[in-house]
Amino acid sequence: MKAMILAAGVGSRLDPLTRNVPKPMVPVVNKPVMEHIVEVLARNGFKDIMVNLHYLGDQIQNYFGDGKKWGVKIHYSPEERLWGDAGSVKRCEDFFDDEAFLVVGGDDLADMDLKRLVRFHQDKKAMATISLSLVDDPSEYGIALLNERGKITRFLEKPKGEVIFSNSANTGVYVFNRDVLDLIPKGTPYGFGHNLFPMLLEQRARFFGYLTSSYWKDVGNLKQYQEAHQDALNGRCDFTIPVPEKRKYVWMGENVEIDPSAEIGYPVVIGNNCRIEKGAKLLEYSVLADNCVLEIGSVVKQSILWEGACVMRNTILERCVVGDHCSVKSSAAVFDGVIVDPVRRNNG
Repeated sequence: MKAMILAAGVGSRLDPLTRNVPKPMVPVVNKPVMEHIVEVLARNGFKDIMVNLHYLGDQIQNYFGDGKKWGVKIHYSPEERLWGDAGSVKRCEDFFDDEAFLVVGGDDLADMDLKRLVRFHQDKKAMATISLSLVDDPSEYGIALLNERGKITRFLEKPKGEVIFSNSANTGVYVFNRDVLDLIPKGTPYGFGHNLFPMLLEQRARFFGYLTSSYWKDVGNLKQYQEAHQDALNGRCDFTIPVPEKRKYVWMGENVEIDPSAEIGYPVVIGNNCRIEKGAKLLEYSVLADNCVLEIGSVVKQSILWEGACVMRNTILERCVVGDHCSVKSSAAVFDGVIVDPVRRNNG
């Protein structure tokens, strides 16, 4: 069975982190979000994958190439303009064969049993099946109401206030039969939540919801992005960390220099070629990418440092994200912040 990853979006809710990096390439425990998705697809037997590209798409294509490294074959569909999620799938209809196919968002973390989802779709003889997850605040998602057989009787995209009738949120993981493509108009922007799903309800199509208790996280804003790291470090999801666990809850790469007086808490991840100087503290729920430096007396707690970041001497960071190759000024305390270099640009 084939799969498509939707990877064209801008990721504006994660601004300014996504000014130079497309959202699918934003790292979670030192690995792009989309890499976690590709690994889940490969584990579940999806080896032929289409990826649509738009915003900074060259970064995605340069990183993943043909997919051979992950044991899959990746194809690309560049878009000069955004076509909506359903419109993007329609543009790739020649890629899909007569079997059902899977569609998954390229910027959400979903550690699901996709084989079970597909079996549910087949058992129900569904035309379309969407995976649903219970959430505390449904207002940011599409929500669905199911009958006792799992058929969707009502769907609403991003409801507000008194309109909220369910806390079953659309995870953006779908199984479709090929004939769904005939319902999507060609050459025009078209959405699943706003257009296709209401049409399926109107036509009384076999449109089902699969309620999963598996891990799913929308990493759309800073708080959710930080929560995803905590979930990964706590083992709530089966995402591989790219460096080995040297001692319990401390993952560490190669060529790491740690001064004997430095304090290392847990759980933490330390990438390759990092340096932690005299009296520095790397405390719980912190992640250092490769080539990071904590200078003398610096303190980093519940923070995420991207590649080449430097926390200068006597600087305190708590609940922060520091972008690629940024230096945080010495003798400062920063809480709940995002620190990026506004001058740095990536032209793909």
